[in-house]
Amino acid sequence: MKLDILVFGAHADDAEIGMAGTIAKHTAAGLKVGLCDLTAAEMSSNGTVERRKQEAQQAAEVLGASVRTNLGLPDRGLYMSEEHLAVVTAEIRKFAPAIVFAPYWEDRHPDHIACSKLVEEAVFNSKLRKYMPDKPAIPAPLLYFYFINDLGRTDLIVDVTQQYGLKEQALSCYRSQFEKTPGEDVVSTPLNEGYIERVRSRDMLLGQRRLIPFAEGFAAKVPHAVDLFISGGY
Repeated sequence: MKLDILVFGAHADDAEIGMAGTIAKHTAAGLKVGLCDLTAAEMSSNGTVERRKQEAQQAAEVLGASVRTNLGLPDRGLYMSEEHLAVVTAEIRKFAPAIVFAPYWEDRHPDHIACSKLVEEAVFNSKLRKYMPDKPAIPAPLLYFYFINDLGRTDLIVDVTQQYGLKEQALSCYRSQFEKTPGEDVVSTPLNEGYIERVRSRDMLLGQRRLIPFAEGFAAKVPHAVDLFISGGY
């Protein structure tokens, strides 16, 4: 299956926190969007691997994703190794997307930073025909970065006001992470202490400068190409 967009995260729920509204907006427009989780989040304080996989699939269905995959790399063990780089590059070549998204390169969680770097390197390697020559090279996709825990330089925003209900619905699929269910063995983490409310506030603030109720922000390391500057054109 060829995808239009492939979104990477270190863990299930990373992509939803950063850009669930953008994903929903693009799938509703008929684009094929895939989600790829690098790890099974086996080191998470709450929830189990099996439950996280079920929650991830439910969230993907809410957002209309065409496919969700998991590369099975070690949680809290992501490194810029040849093995990990090859696995991520192979995933990009498999789906040949026009656009790839990865977590922003600065974040309080080390796995998010490692995922960002791995995906950036893999996007570059995906075009090298002498790298992993058993898998055909593809034109390098465009690469954008979304925010999870910490905001950084915001080069672009997407109006997701109409899709914000779907974002909240997708996040609510991750009950093991964002809720404290009575009777379950749950410990307090930043995620189950009002985290979704903080994400909502962030997305409101991101849209504020363009008078957009809810927006998701993105960064890029290459210039964003513009054909014509027109009033209100964004």
